[in-house]
Amino acid sequence: MATAPNINWTNRSVRALAKSADPIETITDAARALVLKARESGWDGPPFNPLFIAELLGVQTSANSSISDARLLETEHGPKIEFNPQQVRERVRFSIAHEIAHLLFPDWNERIRHRGKVSYSEDSWQLEMLCNLAASEFVMPIGSLPAASEIPPIESLMHERRTYDVSAEAFLIRMIRVTTTPTGMFVASPVQRDLESRSYKVDYYVASPTSSRLAIAQHQVPPHSIIHHCTAIGHTNNGVENWIINTPTPIECVGIPGYPGTPYPRVLCLVRYDPSSQSLPPIRVVHGDIFRPRGSGPKLLCQLVNDRATKWGGGVARKMALRYPNAHASFSEQFVAAPQDHRLGTVIFTEATTDVTVASMIAQEGFGRSLFPRIRYGALKQCLNAIRSRALDVGETIHMPRVGTGAAGGDWLTIEELLDDVFVRAGVSVTIYELPPRRPQLELF
Repeated sequence: MATAPNINWTNRSVRALAKSADPIETITDAARALVLKARESGWDGPPFNPLFIAELLGVQTSANSSISDARLLETEHGPKIEFNPQQVRERVRFSIAHEIAHLLFPDWNERIRHRGKVSYSEDSWQLEMLCNLAASEFVMPIGSLPAASEIPPIESLMHERRTYDVSAEAFLIRMIRVTTTPTGMFVASPVQRDLESRSYKVDYYVASPTSSRLAIAQHQVPPHSIIHHCTAIGHTNNGVENWIINTPTPIECVGIPGYPGTPYPRVLCLVRYDPSSQSLPPIRVVHGDIFRPRGSGPKLLCQLVNDRATKWGGGVARKMALRYPNAHASFSEQFVAAPQDHRLGTVIFTEATTDVTVASMIAQEGFGRSLFPRIRYGALKQCLNAIRSRALDVGETIHMPRVGTGAAGGDWLTIEELLDDVFVRAGVSVTIYELPPRRPQLELF
């Protein structure tokens, strides 16, 4: 999750959206919920086309080469996004996503929203920053990158992001959110007081799941930082600086498009921490039997079930029923007692042994063949949040197979990133169990 706790949020639209909550968490959660709904409806990539989300929301879209980037306006038929088709494809997609992000704010229709017409000297930059973060979720959504133990140099990343047809900001945000190494990124924006002076301050910071968050938003970047030398879009620099965590730390920077009305680019910075500083354990994947969970202490065995499953019927669930008949019976009793329209998003906990509890997550709608995945990612996230609360209270570790990837039709990269966000960032130990690879059969001639 991106963080910017030091910002004095004054923008009227931002305050209307977030009220007393953190605006960055609010906009990220809203964008993520929309993305997960689109994934349930069959949205796929890469590249991920934001027009799918516009259609999902009933938003009209049309090309208009007379505007600079894109704009959102209200019509008698509802919201409409116009975009300049003559811009490069990457920019067109991000501009459309940016305007969709404006729809997440309750006052979006009070005036026409023009991407490309805002002054950084006003607090409109706060609204633009949040829309950029939401747009990044739309063009490079959860599940679009696999977990990585190493992040290449910034120059290689700038080449790699071209294959996904997305902005450098969107690509690096997603890369940081899935890496297993302690890493961070932030964006610094130029503040020009007059023609002779220029300074930078940090807009927001994103931490990898295994590293700690830093409260550096709105911090002034020291004048000796290499950030001051990234004065052109696409230009990179690297060095070792000690102002971020008060110890020499490698950083790599690249110039990215600035806020409209500013003469200099913003600067995207990758921060590589010492691996020994890793404070939170990543997800552990092992070959083994889920019914022989590793480690000591109380354990939660997690499985995903559908909202009509009065019994544990297939796959791992069937084996679970045979192994733990009392837990199975308790599940059926609790399941039948719950109203069907309130089941999705709930967890039924049943005791299997003195130190093993089965957590049945109701996050699949119905069963049988379907044109679209039956998994409900929003319900799954609710289940994971409930399990996290219990695990932290009781001191339990989490054990599960690749839940949601069978009959539910879920995407494992998406599910894995949800596990990172909910469990890893909270310091809850998670182990995923896979069957050992089968030995190839000898072919007889």
